[in-house]
Amino acid sequence: MYIPPAFAEDRPEELQAIMQAASLPVLISIMADAANAPRMVATHLPLTLHGDTLIGHFAKANEHWKAFDPKAESLAIFVAADGYVSPSWYAAKQEHGKVVPTWNYEAVHVYGRLEIISEAQDILGIVSRLTNRYETPRAHPWAVSDAPDDYIAAQLKGIVGVVLHISRIEGKRKLNQNRSKADREGVVAGLASENPRLAAVMEKTLKE
Repeated sequence: MYIPPAFAEDRPEELQAIMQAASLPVLISIMADAANAPRMVATHLPLTLHGDTLIGHFAKANEHWKAFDPKAESLAIFVAADGYVSPSWYAAKQEHGKVVPTWNYEAVHVYGRLEIISEAQDILGIVSRLTNRYETPRAHPWAVSDAPDDYIAAQLKGIVGVVLHISRIEGKRKLNQNRSKADREGVVAGLASENPRLAAVMEKTLKE
């Protein structure tokens, strides 16, 4: 990932916050195929940070888990808040007009080796942890144990667990840190109605 110094993010708590806020990361792997040139495959799937690993699951019908190269690193891409920035929001527009649009965003790239989990009890642990992550904040949380045991057992037969053992993490927060405070405040004001999530993230950086 291209990361200019102004946008670099390496604080563990901020990296984790971006990963938690990303709604649907993408997992990319090199496929092992001796007969043809190397190729890549990508799968959109929820991934949960668990210690120094990311955990999730594939549908058994997905070729990703069957044919990825276990010797090569895979890459999980997380994007949290993002959005278009209009040059009309910059204070600099009124001063000299030398402004152009941009796109602000928070992103984390996580690299590591994949491990496939096939034991039913271990897969149950993975899906239970993922479910609890999203259900716990709800007023009436649903739990995997709420469904009949035989039904859950049948569902587990259709998936495999995946663990990405993290080797390195790259983080980027491109939030106009390279512009003046007045320009950044103008962007926050402009985003307030169009993209309140991004506005809140940018407002936080103004206080850092």
